[in-house]
This record gives sequence, structure tokens and C-alpha cells, in this order.
Amino acid sequence: MNEFEWRRQMRDLRQPLTPRQDLWNTIDAALDNAGPAVTDSASTARPRSGNPRRWLIAAGFAASLLLAGFVGWHARFASAPAPMASTQPTTTNWKPTDPRLTGAATQLNAARMELQQAIQQAPDSPALQRLLMRTERQQNQLRQLATDAG
Repeated sequence: MNEFEWRRQMRDLRQPLTPRQDLWNTIDAALDNAGPAVTDSASTARPRSGNPRRWLIAAGFAASLLLAGFVGWHARFASAPAPMASTQPTTTNWKPTDPRLTGAATQLNAARMELQQAIQQAPDSPALQRLLMRTERQQNQLRQLATDAG
């Protein structure tokens, strides 16, 4: 098959095609055989107990709510309070003798001072407390690195 035959066959596919049998007759017959819908309010008011899929969905939803509640309760009451970082500004601006560490020490000192100023504005912020503790920990690691390098 060459390209011209392929294109001709593709053009033939664009033509409208009538179905071999009328589908509406089949649909109408199926609807007629289904019978009238039950409209009795007493029968629709009671829940169906025979559908296990609904019960599984409801049980899964209830279990997920219980799990989420337990995790929230556990996170709120079982976690130890985070230690508060010092809000008093540290006056020691450490400057290493190694010129390779001087830039990092300067950046960490500036970050610590900015965080201490932010904590003075919002002393109850746990995120700022964590950042200050992290910065002080990095400064201690840098000091340890400087002493190890000699």
C-alpha cells in the first residue's frame, strides 16, 4: 500500500455512516421492561442495608477521620515543647583567623542579628526560634571547623 491509497482510504472514512440497526428501539424496549419507578415515600425513607459497598465507603471514611484525629491529638499533646532560643543578643562577633571561613562567619553573624531583631518583634514565633537555633548551631559547627583546621 502506498501513500496515495492510504490517503484515499482516510478520505473515505470522513463519509457519514448509518448504523446497521436502529438503537432507539432497543433502548425504548429496555426502558419499558424496567417497569415504573418506585415513588412510595415509605420505601425510599429506609436505608438499604444490602449494599456492602456503601458500608465499606462509610467505614473507610470513619476510620480515616479517627486516624486523623488521633494523629492530631498525638501531635498536640505528646510532643515535647521546643526549647526556646536565647532572645538576648549575643555580643560576641567571632571572626576566624582562616580567611576561607571569614565570609561564612560574617554571613552567620548577620543572620543571627537579623533573627534576634525579628524575635524581639514577634517573641512567640516558633519558626523564628527554630531558625535562630539553627543559625547558632551552624556558627558552632563553623567554630569547630576552625579549631580543627588549626
